[in-house]
Amino acid sequence: MVPKTLTTDIVDTAINAGSFTTLTAALEAAGLVDALKGEGPFTVFAPTDEAFAALPAGTVEMLLMPENKDKLVDILTYHVLAGKVMAADIAGKATEVEMLNGGKATVDAQNGVKINEANVVTADVMAANGVIHVIDAVIMPAN
Repeated sequence: MVPKTLTTDIVDTAINAGSFTTLTAALEAAGLVDALKGEGPFTVFAPTDEAFAALPAGTVEMLLMPENKDKLVDILTYHVLAGKVMAADIAGKATEVEMLNGGKATVDAQNGVKINEANVVTADVMAANGVIHVIDAVIMPAN
């Protein structure tokens, strides 16, 4: 059996899933849509709409303001790894990884999978230019 070729990129895969409207709006506001539609591969830890809703009141609205674009870009690129990392690649391990914004995050796959304080609730959602791991919290860079 020949595996089917994926034609939907990470951004369109997230849009089609229907539970990432806040993330896709934030990607648009940050000017990152074209980058994540690029060749990749990328590994994206994608917070759900519920994860964004759990942030303190007004946080998302504040981040979407044009004057906060740099902060928004920093947060969003802290959810992206260069390269394609599948759950099986890290099973049973804990490691520190460098995210696209240059910050460090801890991925722990020894008991379920976590990135920093967020749990991966759905792993290995394949896209043409990488993979999405759905997370239940927005992770924030240390800076």
